[in-house]
Amino acid sequence: MRLPSYGGERVLLEVTDVCVTFGGVRALDALSFAVDEGEIVGLVGPNGAGKSTLVGVVSGALRADSGRVRFGGRDVTRLGPHRIAALGLARTFQTVQPFLGLTTRECAVLGATFGSADGRRTRLREAALSADEALAFVGLTPQAAMPAEQLNAAQRRLLEIARVLAARPRLILLDEVLSGLNTAELERGIELVRALRRRGIAVLLIEHIVRAIAGLADRVVVIDRGAKIAEGPVSSVLADRRALSAYFGVPRGQSVP
Repeated sequence: MRLPSYGGERVLLEVTDVCVTFGGVRALDALSFAVDEGEIVGLVGPNGAGKSTLVGVVSGALRADSGRVRFGGRDVTRLGPHRIAALGLARTFQTVQPFLGLTTRECAVLGATFGSADGRRTRLREAALSADEALAFVGLTPQAAMPAEQLNAAQRRLLEIARVLAARPRLILLDEVLSGLNTAELERGIELVRALRRRGIAVLLIEHIVRAIAGLADRVVVIDRGAKIAEGPVSSVLADRRALSAYFGVPRGQSVP
């Protein structure tokens, strides 16, 4: 089985006026944006801006107080994570925790059995084939039989990508999957994200590394205190002083670091 490729230019993910409040604190404040098929959109903002809350809402792990999330033309606002995953939306996690006692391959197989982009029930043999192709894609075939907890930090990040890719997604939420990598590992990670796009898989990239966002994103959405404060091509966002102040902590009159 070949890992899927997708094409098209229609809107795949649409977030409209989403609000989330925790104990009186507005974590997301009428946030709206969209991701097209095959597009890479960068989501940036300071710590506490609401990025992880948004990932939780989009993936079904958190319930929005108001607003709407549509995926593939379907309203998924009230769907649970397993049902959204079965529609072809997959996510990674900031804190990578492989399943103890499982091999690298078995972790990827679990990802493949969780759902598929066309909603079909995945058989174990088919899941194993998808897992093997995903591990080959990220370069972890030599570590396939290794206990996952023995992987180093960079390899665990790669396993996160392989796990979600094995589920045959149409859209991947990459939540700081490139953080903590050295220069060589970062370059490899950036190329992997480019390769996902070449397959037509859309990516919502949550990342603090400016180099990665600038080199990968078609558009950037900047949020601060739960609200969108800027959106557009990287070049225009980097010229927005309000966005710079929020994202980089750049005072007025100073240049971008």
